Amino acid sequence: MRGMTTLRAMSRALEARRISSVELTQEHLAKLAQDQTNSFITVSSERALEQAKQADTRREQGDNQPLLGAPIGHKDIFCTEGIATTCGSRMLEKFIAPYDAHVVELLNRAGMVTVGKTNMDEFAMGSSNESSYFGPVSNPWHTDCVPGGSSGGSAAAVAAGLVACATGTDTGGSIRQPAALCGITGLKPTYGRVSRYGMIAFASSLDQAGTMTCDAEDSALMLSAMAGFDGKDSTSAQRQDDWLTKFAKNGIPELGRSLTVGLPREYYTDLRDGTAITSVQKTLAEQGHKLVDVSLPHTHHAVPVYYVIASAEASTNLSRYDGVRFGHRCENAQSLDDLYRRSRSEGFGDEVKRRILTGTYTLSVGYFDAYYIKAQQIRRLISNDFSNVFAQVDILLTPTSPTPAFRKGQLSSDPVAMYQQDLYTVPTSLAGLPALSMPCGFVDGLPVGAQLIAPAFREDLLLGLAAEYQRHSDWHLQRPGGLRVSGEWLA
Repeated sequence: MRGMTTLRAMSRALEARRISSVELTQEHLAKLAQDQTNSFITVSSERALEQAKQADTRREQGDNQPLLGAPIGHKDIFCTEGIATTCGSRMLEKFIAPYDAHVVELLNRAGMVTVGKTNMDEFAMGSSNESSYFGPVSNPWHTDCVPGGSSGGSAAAVAAGLVACATGTDTGGSIRQPAALCGITGLKPTYGRVSRYGMIAFASSLDQAGTMTCDAEDSALMLSAMAGFDGKDSTSAQRQDDWLTKFAKNGIPELGRSLTVGLPREYYTDLRDGTAITSVQKTLAEQGHKLVDVSLPHTHHAVPVYYVIASAEASTNLSRYDGVRFGHRCENAQSLDDLYRRSRSEGFGDEVKRRILTGTYTLSVGYFDAYYIKAQQIRRLISNDFSNVFAQVDILLTPTSPTPAFRKGQLSSDPVAMYQQDLYTVPTSLAGLPALSMPCGFVDGLPVGAQLIAPAFREDLLLGLAAEYQRHSDWHLQRPGGLRVSGEWLA
């Protein structure tokens, strides 16, 4: 590729006719052919080139939408008409959706070019991208390390410069944690901001689609095309936010005021190395923002609450994959019971089986009240904590993950330790709030991220503060091998 660049710089280059979408797509496909990270499950070369030709034709006819002709990778959890949608599982290895997810439809309408489907933890269940049936993804910063999960393929692809942007999904941190571990910017919008239609369900009350990009500016541009009401999603929110259109057209403006930034003490107690996040605090203070200590007292209940609720919903959602209605079907079944047992045993990996069993147990007679109902009650307390804090502050700043990327296999035999990787991301998912991870430094040569959390539907605050921080830092420009992302198209 001519140079690692941002989505906005690509957009300007396409609009100025310095490159065509076909040329740009060919360069992306050439780089994908050399990928060593296993970031993609499917590369859709023919489809991508056809979309690129259509984009060039639209531009010749006067269409100047900012995303027209720009390549994108979709997490392999989004249904894509005519392209395999596997969810990283043997269960859906041969599934080709007859329709597009709403997110894919909107981005197609904006003229984006789908170069392929990115790797992921099976059915989005994981924090390392090691549970994929199609093999683990390597962190481009250190190929012996994980990229985070479950959107690890999308994160690694952006970090490695294979694409400037990719879709992700976040149920308990699956955009933010891999974004932090790969040194990119990841945004989980408010629950309901982006439609879940056509996004294969894991935990329906938590799942939310979002953006994985180089920086906040690109995230805003992508979100402007993805967000919107969808009548096919009963949880879709009807919003009229003019700032989304303005951000897409003109870029993210200066905040214009100082913010009160809360530092929840519960998020800093288990942090292995706080040097990077302390540097973020210093930068924000230098820009005139007021930093205050706050408390979210139920934070440490979030991980067990999340795994009760998410597993219960997964148990229900994944019951449809039985070898009859959907998914892998075993050979030579001797009975209906044998068909169900072997199809599901062969089709699902260990982590998915673990969560189905956990969820089925918590929903069973005699345990429903003790586990599931109790978890929902604590979920309300966690949500109330955020409501109370946001009466005092504008936004929260926390680490994104307790540690940088860990080595492949390091936590595979210890599920509880793996689940603790979501300690700082799960609470916001339970409360349905928007959150963003942005690169803020390195620990042991590996990137780490800072997390911003805002009240519901205040992604403008997240993007505004992140953009301001990124104007006064260059962590978001760093890429593996000493490369840098350029804000301008490199000739």
